[in-house]
Amino acid sequence: MKNVIAALLLFLMPALCSAGSYSPETSVAGFIDLKGSGRIVYNFNPGWRFFKGDVKNGGAMGLDDSSWEVVATPHTVALEAAEASGCRNYQGPAWYRKHFVVDKSLKGKNVSVYFEAVMGKSDVYVNGKLVKQHLGGYLPFSVSLTDLGIHAGESCLIAVFTDNSDDKNFPPGKKQYTLDFAYHGGIYRDVWMIAKSPVAITDAIEANKVAGGGVFVHYDNISEKSADVFVDTDVKNESKQSKTVYLETELCDKAGKVIAREKTKLVLANGESKTAKQKITVRKPNLWSPDDPYLYRINSRVLDGKVSLDGGTTRIGIRKAEFRGKDGFYLNGKPYGQLIGANRHQDFGYVGNALPNSQQWRDAKKLRDAGCKIIRSAHYPQDPAFMDACDELGLFIIVATPGWQFWNKDPHFAELVNENTHQMIRRDRNHTSVLIWEPILNETRYPLDFSLSALKVTKDEFPYPGAPVAAGDLHSDGVADNYGLVYGWPTDEGKAKQCVFTREFGENVDDWYAHNNNNRASRSWGERPQLVQALSLAESYGAMFKTTGQFIGGAQWHPFDHQRGYHPDPYWGGIFDCFRQSKYAYYMFKSQISPKATHPVCETGPMVYVANEISPFSDSDVVVFSNCDSVRLITYEKDTIVQPVIHEKNGIPNAPVIFKNVYNFWDMRQYTYVQKNWQKVSFVAEGIIDGKVVCSYKRMPSRRSTKLRLTLDHEGQALVADGSDFAVVIAEVTDDSGNVRRLAKDNVVFTVEGEGTIIGDASIGANPRAVEFGSAPVLIRATNKAGKIKVKAHVQFEGVHAPTSAELEFESIPSEKPFCYIDQVQSKVNRNNKTTNETKPTLTEEEKQKVLNEVELQQTEFGEKHLK
Repeated sequence: MKNVIAALLLFLMPALCSAGSYSPETSVAGFIDLKGSGRIVYNFNPGWRFFKGDVKNGGAMGLDDSSWEVVATPHTVALEAAEASGCRNYQGPAWYRKHFVVDKSLKGKNVSVYFEAVMGKSDVYVNGKLVKQHLGGYLPFSVSLTDLGIHAGESCLIAVFTDNSDDKNFPPGKKQYTLDFAYHGGIYRDVWMIAKSPVAITDAIEANKVAGGGVFVHYDNISEKSADVFVDTDVKNESKQSKTVYLETELCDKAGKVIAREKTKLVLANGESKTAKQKITVRKPNLWSPDDPYLYRINSRVLDGKVSLDGGTTRIGIRKAEFRGKDGFYLNGKPYGQLIGANRHQDFGYVGNALPNSQQWRDAKKLRDAGCKIIRSAHYPQDPAFMDACDELGLFIIVATPGWQFWNKDPHFAELVNENTHQMIRRDRNHTSVLIWEPILNETRYPLDFSLSALKVTKDEFPYPGAPVAAGDLHSDGVADNYGLVYGWPTDEGKAKQCVFTREFGENVDDWYAHNNNNRASRSWGERPQLVQALSLAESYGAMFKTTGQFIGGAQWHPFDHQRGYHPDPYWGGIFDCFRQSKYAYYMFKSQISPKATHPVCETGPMVYVANEISPFSDSDVVVFSNCDSVRLITYEKDTIVQPVIHEKNGIPNAPVIFKNVYNFWDMRQYTYVQKNWQKVSFVAEGIIDGKVVCSYKRMPSRRSTKLRLTLDHEGQALVADGSDFAVVIAEVTDDSGNVRRLAKDNVVFTVEGEGTIIGDASIGANPRAVEFGSAPVLIRATNKAGKIKVKAHVQFEGVHAPTSAELEFESIPSEKPFCYIDQVQSKVNRNNKTTNETKPTLTEEEKQKVLNEVELQQTEFGEKHLK
């Protein structure tokens, strides 16, 4: 596999940190830090005391919480096994309490605590007083400490009650035991403490202004020659007197060079807010696209004379997206072709939804490496860090309001759905990656008035040219007649005036009770199931190209294995497992990238991959995935076969190459047993373009297990020492030559030294971890102190001929943002997943059948049974 190394290094050089790794930029409440702006952001994640269950007067000042576990957010209420589907995850109440001191240096600042998301229902107490109640688990909210009379230098207690139990009164509303994903609980996204001047830029959600609040960037007249960039900035005066300030806006190129600067005078009475509307014309703009995701920087500052009171940076991409109905999708004035990508749940092994920002970026990077150009958020707004990554890596995204197969006839439910949509648009409207809003409820029968009101929200909140279109199912009430894009299939061309897009492709279930199908394969099942899955997905992938132009592509369901509520099996249809280890299907996806494609960060170029392990149980056919013109297969260093890569018209761009009856165990045995010349046993695949070999891949059979090998799956990012960042370390069982022993059956025991801890233990199968398809993952979390981390691995039952142990050393880097906490995270904690107050849903067999019949009916109504 060939990487565009030169381009990668050019892109990464400005962002290299002291540890020599790539550090993506992460926004907080919509802003990336701007040096000297006057706004100060604290990492508020460390130092929370946690109790799983309910506590009487849990928000009270005098409660003794000294025995509670000390954790860092993002945090999950209970670590779960990698096979925790079927409502095995914890649902119920949990408490978080944090003791802290507001730093004396913040005197005169307005200080608030900003929660990116808390699952389910949450109540927030400050110094014993209930100050905030929030419904919904996917959107942010904040609490102003200043408004509560808390001053710099004072001690404070903030307590958060969370409850991820089923509740039909707010979206998604559906009970987890009939849900296709899981309501993992807790404060599972970042928490920040934000300090800003009393005269400052408002928060887009807290301002609660339609198409207003915060910074709103929109565009018009976009071409290769020029583009008009409009920046609307809402500034509020919360001081006790009137203020005259200036709003300064700089447009900078990617390197930070100022291209244009605008300055607007604002006279603000006490309590008044005004919006500065500014326009900047960019000559010969670098237009954003998935292959060249060029991001400009808008620096916003509120100035009092020469002093910056508040500000931040908004990254923007200039691009023009058009859905031209029967003519298809156009980007920057040119036909784009098919938009192929995947859906994305935020679920991860052991930790549920509690992913650090680094893993959000890695997920986006892996999807872009797989050739994805578009991501549908399933079925709720994603983490802000994932949105940042999509901007940066060139992934279009469909942002969906929370919902799945559930409608509550109470009018208040629809109001809450629309309020979620208001908030998600205000949060995400500046992301260049946002191409489509999905303001309706997925796979749900809703009335016409809701369909129209949901559409109105999108138009009210983004009333400018180039606004993302709204999408819904073709056959849902009001969609075909009013929405800008319809979800359907290639066969739906001509049934609507709009472009057609498949929201979920790849599923071939036998029925919605059993869930047996050929596109789902646990990595643990080994070679043959993974191969069947890859070939099945290749067929589904090809179907996305059966179009006259109106059908513009689709999103695979689903690239990462994840937990589900209503089925005992995890969803195993991913091209990665829940730890982001790749399956054969990943290479099938990757082989669809044009060999001529380039990208500043992600892997591109000619590639070839042999999907055959040369084991005693491997297929006689050898399947090769490649994006070249043809593939030469060299077997046993002597036989040579060349076959073309078929580029199907109205089908898959690069069909899998199948070399028939190439492998036979007994033929191989002639070399290994009779001739004692095992080194000759290999398959070498060479990718050929224009008659020249441009890439190659060598596969050898694994011999006996002799070693463990450790690798860090970090995608070039260093671990940040903030108490919550983690990365996956993979232990592989190999032979003497480093070939992975796919048939190994060991348990691997991990230990860690230095500034890292292991997530999970034997109670959830995390450590020791069983080897599956030759490897065993472990999650390593950084402490709050930067330093060296040494991971060691050995097999559980050691002996003379057992595989030898392995070590891996790497280093964490300091957090860029200051901390605010008192209590130290305990480094050695065994998280007990069973407590006396834990409850699991119980149903009779009759009740189980009833709810599963309900799911099957809803799936079938939306055409999922035969068409996914």
